[in-house]
Amino acid sequence: MTDAKRCISCGMPLIEPEDFSLGDMKKDWCLHCGNADGTLKPYDEVLVGMTWFMTQSQGIDEGAAREAAAAMMALMPAWQDR
Repeated sequence: MTDAKRCISCGMPLIEPEDFSLGDMKKDWCLHCGNADGTLKPYDEVLVGMTWFMTQSQGIDEGAAREAAAAMMALMPAWQDR
């Protein structure tokens, strides 16, 4: 895999147009981190989504998933000023 662009909110690789919010490859965030109008979702909403994804994909409990998601998000450019 080449050095793909990554979502500035969650770190998801952005490779295909459908990976981007609204399919707009000029956006810096993924379809999961974008609102219906293409704007970036608020931190708390992204945190809930990442927590859910980790519980489902990795089988870890919600508390551990929330801690892991928050730690990952702390490294993302979208949340540096948070």
